[in-house]
Amino acid sequence: MVLKAAWGLLIILSVSSSWVGTTQIVKITYKNFYCPFFMTWFSTNWNIMFFPVYYSGHLATAQEKQSPMKKFRECSRIFGEDGLTLKLFLKRTAPFSILWTLTNYLYLLALKKLTATDVSALFCCNKAFVFLLSWIVLKDRFMGVRIVAAIMAITGIVMMAYADNFHADSIIGVAFAVGSASTSALYKVLFKMFLGSANFGEAAHFVSTLGFFNLIFISFTPVILYFTKVEHWSSFAALPWGCLCGMAGLWLAFNILVNVGVVLTYPILISIGTVLSVPGNAAVDLLKQEVIFNVVRLAATIIICIGFLLMLLPEEWDEITLRFINSLKEKKSEEHVDDITDSSVHLRSRSRANGTVSIPLA
Repeated sequence: MVLKAAWGLLIILSVSSSWVGTTQIVKITYKNFYCPFFMTWFSTNWNIMFFPVYYSGHLATAQEKQSPMKKFRECSRIFGEDGLTLKLFLKRTAPFSILWTLTNYLYLLALKKLTATDVSALFCCNKAFVFLLSWIVLKDRFMGVRIVAAIMAITGIVMMAYADNFHADSIIGVAFAVGSASTSALYKVLFKMFLGSANFGEAAHFVSTLGFFNLIFISFTPVILYFTKVEHWSSFAALPWGCLCGMAGLWLAFNILVNVGVVLTYPILISIGTVLSVPGNAAVDLLKQEVIFNVVRLAATIIICIGFLLMLLPEEWDEITLRFINSLKEKKSEEHVDDITDSSVHLRSRSRANGTVSIPLA
């Protein structure tokens, strides 16, 4: 437990730092280069490296090492007993690839309209959307506290739009951020519905497959946007390759850390690392003097973060809380009995010393 907690602390810091770094690099890139779909496509291609990174870790840590092809086939079971076939590649990968692209693209669009703090806070609403979709689609257990958390998330969204007096750019930015959170939630719910749970190797295989699908089938989109002048640049040499590679590398690191963290530590700590990106981005924005926190914006951010944390409560949280309170009461009553016993023994010893015996009323 101590080792898992230590790993958890390290994972929390790494997850929040990678997400803050990704968001801030996007904001820096926008100063001279604004091609959000190209940036999304470019960073998604880096997902191809997920499985090679996983296999390198397997070679470094496993006692019984497997060949790359054998390990690949083993991890392909996430697609079914027959492994990865062309039909399953198109059928299972296409919808998830589209949702993945939409999530990241809408997130980047929101960063153009809003500050990094606002976007990261609004993206935390995806936990509330996951619960609502799971409750409706997967028939998960109804939890009143999570309904409260969902209401808090919606309240925070409205307050975030109100923070700029419902300015047009602010409303559009909020819509983009909420759309990103919604597609992210839909991705997670559909993954659980069709693919179930996945171990680290299967997750690495699936994310790398998304990268291949993006490279093969989505590449025509940035080409069309380039020739239609929607997302155009003068030359490839003029592209900010440093920022693009930094963004894609941190995005890949974030995805790897999330999956590694589930294996090495407690999943709840990964979620805490994600919500810590909000104060992390706020600190950077304040240092860069890009945001002024008024009362409404600060309250909206806090409400969304509290709602996110409420979503992390386990399903049996009420029973656990009652058991904890009862154990505290029992411990307190035992300590009270011990105090009475000690005082009784002390009183009897004094009485015997004086030649009398007295029995305390208690």
